[in-house]
Amino acid sequence: MYVFYVHILTWLSPACQLIFPLRWSSACPYNSGMVSAPIKPAITMDLLERIDIRVGTIRSVTDVPNSENLVQLRVSFGDHERTVVAGLRKERANPREVEGRQALFVVNLEPRKMRGVLSEGMLFDIGHADGLRPVFAIPESAVPDGTRAG
Repeated sequence: MYVFYVHILTWLSPACQLIFPLRWSSACPYNSGMVSAPIKPAITMDLLERIDIRVGTIRSVTDVPNSENLVQLRVSFGDHERTVVAGLRKERANPREVEGRQALFVVNLEPRKMRGVLSEGMLFDIGHADGLRPVFAIPESAVPDGTRAG
């Protein structure tokens, strides 16, 4: 399998040179310069199954007063809507560009006030924890709002 992996990486771009342990060259267009974080400690399936992640459609985006980073998302989960506060203002030139898009949300976190706005969930994004410009975790095609992940 290692040989196949090396072959695929080399095939993607001739500029990509594989250096043990599996690191891309700086010339590779797929390299973000990121070093993978260590994997977190193992959890039980029971704990994983307690996390409720669902697809929602972002209906509106408004700025949170007195915050340079936070926006208030109004999200449809099919049978109900929720407010989710997320730090999108510094990540995107126009945070409102996400209106109408589906994304994944953790919906069973305890509600939490952020800058005076009650957040009833958490946007599930990819990259923020690794210092990258976050992107949404999204379904590959449209699904009904409220559809569960996992």
